[in-house]
Amino acid sequence: MMRILKTQTLRGPNYWSTLYHKLIVIRLDLAELRDKRSDEVPNLYEGLIEALPSLNSEQGEDFLKRVQDGIFLEQIVERVALELQTVAGMPVEFSRSRSTSTSGIYQVVFEYRDEKAGRYAARAAVRLVQSLAERGYYSSSELKQDLRDLRDFWEDAALGPSTEAIVKEAEARGIPWMQLSARAMTQLGYGANQKRIQATQSDRTSILGVELACDKEATKEILYHHGIPVPRGTTIKYFDELEEAIKDVGDFPVVIKPSDSNHGRGVTIDINGWREAEKAFDKAMANSKLGEVIVERYYPGRDHRVLVVDGKVVAVAERVPAHVIGDGRSTVEELIEETNRDSRRGEGHNNVMTRIELDPSSYELLRQQRCSLDTVLREGEICYLRATANLSTGGMAIDRTDQIHPENIWLAKRVAQLIGLDIAGIDMVTSDISRPLRETDGVVIEVNAAPGFRMHFSPSQGQPRNVAASVLDMLFPAGTSARIPIIAITGTNGKTTTTRAIAHIFKQTKRTIGYTTTDGTYVGDYLVESGDNTGPQSAQLILQEPAVEVAVLETARGGILRSGLGFEACDVGVVLNVKEDHLGIDDIDTLEDLASVKSVVAEAVLPEGYAVLNADDLLVASMAEKTKGKVAYFSINPKNELVQSHLSQGGLAAVCDHGYLLIWQGNTKYQIEEASNIPLTFGGKASFMIANTLAASLAAFVRGVALEDIRQGLKTFSASVDQTPGRMNLFNLGSYHALVDYAHNPASYEALGDFVRKWSGERIGVIGAPGDRRDEDFITLGKLSAQIFDRIIVKEDDDTRGRRRGEVAELICDGIKSQQSNCRYESILDEVEAIEAALDRSPEGSLVVILPEKVSRTIDLIKARHPKNELDLPNLTPTSP
Repeated sequence: MMRILKTQTLRGPNYWSTLYHKLIVIRLDLAELRDKRSDEVPNLYEGLIEALPSLNSEQGEDFLKRVQDGIFLEQIVERVALELQTVAGMPVEFSRSRSTSTSGIYQVVFEYRDEKAGRYAARAAVRLVQSLAERGYYSSSELKQDLRDLRDFWEDAALGPSTEAIVKEAEARGIPWMQLSARAMTQLGYGANQKRIQATQSDRTSILGVELACDKEATKEILYHHGIPVPRGTTIKYFDELEEAIKDVGDFPVVIKPSDSNHGRGVTIDINGWREAEKAFDKAMANSKLGEVIVERYYPGRDHRVLVVDGKVVAVAERVPAHVIGDGRSTVEELIEETNRDSRRGEGHNNVMTRIELDPSSYELLRQQRCSLDTVLREGEICYLRATANLSTGGMAIDRTDQIHPENIWLAKRVAQLIGLDIAGIDMVTSDISRPLRETDGVVIEVNAAPGFRMHFSPSQGQPRNVAASVLDMLFPAGTSARIPIIAITGTNGKTTTTRAIAHIFKQTKRTIGYTTTDGTYVGDYLVESGDNTGPQSAQLILQEPAVEVAVLETARGGILRSGLGFEACDVGVVLNVKEDHLGIDDIDTLEDLASVKSVVAEAVLPEGYAVLNADDLLVASMAEKTKGKVAYFSINPKNELVQSHLSQGGLAAVCDHGYLLIWQGNTKYQIEEASNIPLTFGGKASFMIANTLAASLAAFVRGVALEDIRQGLKTFSASVDQTPGRMNLFNLGSYHALVDYAHNPASYEALGDFVRKWSGERIGVIGAPGDRRDEDFITLGKLSAQIFDRIIVKEDDDTRGRRRGEVAELICDGIKSQQSNCRYESILDEVEAIEAALDRSPEGSLVVILPEKVSRTIDLIKARHPKNELDLPNLTPTSP
């Protein structure tokens, strides 16, 4: 039986696509169906059309023909997953499937709109295809349940119509957005330039304004005091006050409503008798949290909502209560059914209009009109089914933006200003909105914080108004950016050092830098969260931080594969190198596969941004063909042919030439600093650190950082425990030295070896590697170690990652033995014991190189021996870079 072995949810640019960010990836075992083609499975084609007749369309014609001709079942699963979502109201189109190195196991990838729905669609698609393969059909009851569940997921996940309108306008402007985890808030933009909204309240919305608008009686008092026409009214708490209150406002007809509700809840209008008033009082009290009821004079007229954003009237809608119009033949009930058949009506807020549903107040209103559901209305006769004109209860909206009188516009702007709201929905009752309220005996009956936008951008009649544009104009005025610079760094080796170096350089500009690394997430000089934080969640933490002005994000292979990038685009994408590491994991089996993963960062660069690429690494250099941005190269070889060709065409590059770090732009050279004066390069002798420094300098330069700030940043950044823990940390222990580095793959061993071989004393290595690497990788590490060290202690990580204790050490020792060198070696599996043994037995002038699993623990062990100076460079054979 087919089964899903693993499901991943991608949320950003990813290995499969940088255009389609929302993807589900399943690892699918086809089991006994692994070699079956669709034309070899009886009744599969017929069963597929019966289950999903929507496939039998112009769009599905080519797919069905391929099914008839014969395709593999994983391809059917991917298409069924798309079709199920589309039928359920979530149209999607992108999908892929690919074989893996394991026979019968496939990766199936498809687009989703909602995460839960996407994951459900994966399971449902596998169930459906399995059923077709076994029985030739998928039961209609199962399919109905699948579609019902998918629709429920979509309804639960959908943004409200007002929020969705704002988000769509943000997308149209290229403004990134994300949903926050609390109180249905949405963030627009990044870092220090972000704005937040909750429905149609913004982070500019005054809490005092909201509180005032929610207190209807206080609102009315403020407006009355400033000469705004408002209904005569009073507030009461007890039923025995009702009769007196009605007399105070001038007798019937009256309106009775809660003092603190919205959306028309608990409101009864046009009350003309005591019995109605009693019921209205009970209804209003039941909807009042404050236990207060407003009694107002009823003003006949039409209900208008005037939307004010940032002190401007941007839309006006006349709201008509739910009603039916007679045709001389049909009953009221039949007319309701006919009205609800309008395709624009539906459940909830995601339709132009809401279905008309009756409640007790509807029947009371029918009675007042001397009607019932069985009444046959005369042709053209109107029967109202709701007293209030809310869209959520089946009302309709007619755009009146072009008809409102200038004096009423002025009045609405004053009202919003007096209440203190940046976004306000002002309800006016008047017989003619094109005339001043003072001429029609019109009034302002209510002011709403967080007004709904649906009636304006999708009116039942009239011109739609893009009111969301006004909100975005307010939040992000012309000339302001919603983004902050994002510098993303990836590669096999050197990511953390380069990330920290870039962050340190940018700190010279006096801005607040947020950065993520394998040892933690930082804002400014402070650690926010420790741990390996190189995935999308940590990136989003930085991008959600209001203080952050520049984001520098280490971006590792694992996070890209698990979830995609944590941002939709970056300004600078730095790719350092692609070397053998993690191969055979997550179906990444070759260097080319790994390069495709790393290239996601280069592909995510904005058109006006830069991909900073290592010209000395062919796999990295070739990413220039994939990026949408501009390209800048770095190389430790000033004569690199690619660099020279790029410069001849006016391009940009960073190189090390005659011991100096330079930035070249066309024929212009900018001298940064002599490599020997940059602490990170160990006197210019660590070539891999020179490469990292070039990449960091270039990333800062393309973002406009001044050369002096770059120079100062490099001169004050070192491979110390404080600035780069676990990255070339050198300790002076008196008679010998210790070096701690996180090298764990062949390329990093080779780079480290170039440096260590320059040590004139005995070289001792304490080595190991993560247990999830391939057997051949451990053997290679053993061979390399034998070429670097005079004496080796092989240890193992505490976490063997599924390996038998001692297995990794045995494979590394096999590699050492195969070199037939004079290198002495032994195994001490416990990391702490191995480190202590090496340090205890170190002769004078020696260098102990420790490649630990746990950097902080190792540094504590060394610090317990009271090192004199972390960074000291005796006993290094002079070598030019």
